[in-house]
Amino acid sequence: MVPLSFANHKFEVVAPAALFWPQYEALLVADLHLEKASFYARQGQMLPPYDSRATLDELAGLVRQTAARRVFCLGDNYHDDAGEARLEGGAAALLRDLTNRLEWIWISGNHDRDVTGLWGGKVMPEWTGSGISLRHEATAEPRSPEISGHYHPKFRVQTRGRHVSRRCFVRTSQHLIMPAFGSLTGGLDAASEVLEDAVGGPAEALIHVHGKLLSFPLGFAARPAITTDQPQLPLALVRD
Repeated sequence: MVPLSFANHKFEVVAPAALFWPQYEALLVADLHLEKASFYARQGQMLPPYDSRATLDELAGLVRQTAARRVFCLGDNYHDDAGEARLEGGAAALLRDLTNRLEWIWISGNHDRDVTGLWGGKVMPEWTGSGISLRHEATAEPRSPEISGHYHPKFRVQTRGRHVSRRCFVRTSQHLIMPAFGSLTGGLDAASEVLEDAVGGPAEALIHVHGKLLSFPLGFAARPAITTDQPQLPLALVRD
């Protein structure tokens, strides 16, 4: 696990797209997009129907690794409102087991506004504790520091003559935007104007790779340098 500080709280990056919050013994993930493959299958685009089980298997592994007692899922938990009821049997059984053993919070997102907690857990639009708000989509001028998802940020670098894209966290003094956790999710360039509008100030992309946390300032209109958790490491460490 790699330390990450935000809003005077200490977190641990435990995977390319997951955080552990020791104070609450909590695992934080965003944008699972469960049953995305079955959604596309209904539209006639046949994809292997294993994305939900792969996502939940990975999440269950992180629960074991961290000994988490709570899980916060920060919205777009299902790819569509019908996905919760459509969840395939093996994935549903695993999810039911997890929600029976843990305090499980579903934060609703724009893809699953009607999530009900069919397989266990509590549903809420957002959660606040210790001065930090957990919600799905970042607010431009939050009243308190917030952790969110929604944008699926990725950072693209060129190394050894080729471009490599990695999921990343986007951090400012008031925002920490998490990458998408789901096994079948795409990404948005972290340096895009969409993310610049969302955070409204200086930002950095943080990439978890090979047990290190790499930091890259985002080119948002010639803004000042960002203080990082660790010295910036050579791009050669970023590999497929």
